[in-house]
Amino acid sequence: MSDSARATNGSTASIGGDSADEASERDDTTVTDEAYTFDDVSVVMGTYNEAAAIATVLEDIDEVTDGRAAVVCVDGSSDRTPEIAREHGARVIEQEPQGYGVAVREAVLAPDRPVVVTTDCDDTYPMEALPAFLAEINDGADVVSGDRLYHGAAAMPAFNRLGNHAFAAVASLLAGERVHDTTTGMRAYRREVVEEIGWTENTGLSAELLIRPLMRGYDVRERPIAYAERLGDTKLDPIGGGAAIAKSILTVCVEERLRRL
Repeated sequence: MSDSARATNGSTASIGGDSADEASERDDTTVTDEAYTFDDVSVVMGTYNEAAAIATVLEDIDEVTDGRAAVVCVDGSSDRTPEIAREHGARVIEQEPQGYGVAVREAVLAPDRPVVVTTDCDDTYPMEALPAFLAEINDGADVVSGDRLYHGAAAMPAFNRLGNHAFAAVASLLAGERVHDTTTGMRAYRREVVEEIGWTENTGLSAELLIRPLMRGYDVRERPIAYAERLGDTKLDPIGGGAAIAKSILTVCVEERLRRL
């Protein structure tokens, strides 16, 4: 396991590797003989009143993947978001609004393709990075995490940016591995990773989706990505949401350390 240096522009930093104890707990099948294509990829997201951006996001996914990736939206909207998503070929699972983690957990577990990519539906994440994420999975990564902060994330509100740096510092200290962006919404996972780990958090699910695989010895890599100004209004309370994320990071790190005992 390596203490990763910052990745150079467009490169990936490995922030986790198999320990002997963790690797023995699962089959050594992370590298496949046949490369995955976008026919093997599901792009999933939770959506809540994102009518301003959802069409753009889905059109970008369709363009980058030649329409081959499956798209799943778990939706609790009161606007036209689900209708727009269906018009663009996405599978929509409707549920009562119960928070970020509940929606994303449902979205992650719904499809059956071997590679799952999470993203947000506000047009902040670069769908043109999908081929690079898939290439990392084909190279043996279990989790590929988009690092928004590497390039500065100028489009992110300064308070949020400061908070995200603080979350990464705390998670790095508690997990014993250097991570740079714990709350990014854009990641790629091998399906067995999301199926084998029990996810518990709601607002802090994005941090949990990174920390648990990392502390269990999976091959987790961070890749710098651009971050754009969101379309539509933010739904996250920066104070209450930030406190919930901090609590999740602490809880998950402590649970994973106890699990090792």
